Amino acid sequence: MAATIELIKKLRERTNAGLNDCKKALEANNCDLDKACDWLREQGITKSAKKANRIAAEGLADVNANNNEAVVLEVNCETDFVAKGEKFKKLVSDTRDYLLKNKPANVEAATQGLTSIYADATVAMGEKLSLRRYEIVNKNANECFGTYIHMGGKIAVLVVINKDDKELAENLAMHIAANNPTYICPHCVPKEVLENEKKIALEAAKSDQKLMSKPQAIIDKIIEGKVHKTLSEVILHEQAYLLDDTKKVEQVLKEKGAAVIKFIRYQVGEGIEKRVDDFVNEVMSQAK
Repeated sequence: MAATIELIKKLRERTNAGLNDCKKALEANNCDLDKACDWLREQGITKSAKKANRIAAEGLADVNANNNEAVVLEVNCETDFVAKGEKFKKLVSDTRDYLLKNKPANVEAATQGLTSIYADATVAMGEKLSLRRYEIVNKNANECFGTYIHMGGKIAVLVVINKDDKELAENLAMHIAANNPTYICPHCVPKEVLENEKKIALEAAKSDQKLMSKPQAIIDKIIEGKVHKTLSEVILHEQAYLLDDTKKVEQVLKEKGAAVIKFIRYQVGEGIEKRVDDFVNEVMSQAK
């Protein structure tokens, strides 16, 4: 008996198995939902559902550029051990290929399209696996991509410059990986960020009696200097160039007649609160 879309949807909601797996289970069991659930359990496919509330903060970041199109992505797992394995590396590669081929609208759409692949991979590797984020970037023919992967995939960087200079683009990608800028230039800093930094500097100045005794014009210049110093650390143009620290990145770009159009830097697990496991208790609980 052929499985209907409605039955496949119900089975997927109950088991969190992939769409193709749900279809197979229903057709193998004459579209009986309960038997199909048991069939999936027997195949080990629904094990992936038990991983859903785990924290996946390890993984790999990847970047790939081909002609005028590039993608940068992060795929997460639970342990660094799995992240180093060939099965996980293949999952990342398959995910990258899927994104470039299908160009889903967002992570949710991509995750839905990859459901079956990730369900199978979860069973094979025994951990929660997820596509956390990605971005597909296109460039013009006269522009250039630079890519860099650090520590085998802990950090991945994609940069686009307005000049066909592969060496410069690659070196900038390496610099961005090492220095972690947030903005390209001072004009790129949002007004609200600038105002917040000024507020912080002003509040700090109020606790400095020596500073507050100075004329307001001097206080304003000191605060402006403090804000500039703080923001310069996260502005690409203001950073000392990785390959020649006697120059700022802005100077290097001027000398090369180039400009950075865009950059993306993914560091695995950034912003994710990692779980600290009590290993002994976990082992003991599993042994009971």
